[in-house]
Amino acid sequence: MEQAIEIGLKGLTITDHHSIQGYKQAQNWLDHWKHKYPQRVNQAPRLWTGVEINAQLLGVGVHILGYAFDPDASGLQPYLQGGTTLGTDAYSADNVITAIQQAGGLAVLAHPARYRYPVPELITEAARLGMNGIEVYYAYHHTDPWLPTAKITNQVKQLADSYGLLNTCGTDTHGRDLLLRL
Repeated sequence: MEQAIEIGLKGLTITDHHSIQGYKQAQNWLDHWKHKYPQRVNQAPRLWTGVEINAQLLGVGVHILGYAFDPDASGLQPYLQGGTTLGTDAYSADNVITAIQQAGGLAVLAHPARYRYPVPELITEAARLGMNGIEVYYAYHHTDPWLPTAKITNQVKQLADSYGLLNTCGTDTHGRDLLLRL
């Protein structure tokens, strides 16, 4: 959160796999920081709930990001237990999307060019199922510092835009540096 403030982020979400504990910790830190520095409250980024859920899309294991949902929504609870939800029905992309959206959130297909399946087909199916967006901006080549991979980003953006899907950005840091994926 200190880095988010230092680099001037206006908003962010922490999307741990099947958990919102990172969000809760970050929100507690941010609340404390705002109380400690009330004169700087306008510098604080907006923090939304977030999660990354494993699912099956076209028979391929994918990750679906959930943003800005009610963390107490009952339909989302099976996906917030720290591990992959068991059972083919719960694991289907359709059910994950529905659970996120019924909790008031947005469902986004994470890093679509990381799977061993053609990107156009994944995005077409994601759109057909009612996905809200696609993680368009992503550093597939793990650059230091973080930079989206231009050629792949352009392809994914064109496909997402052709279906009217939101474009999101993910750093996928897996560490303490917001601008570096480990």
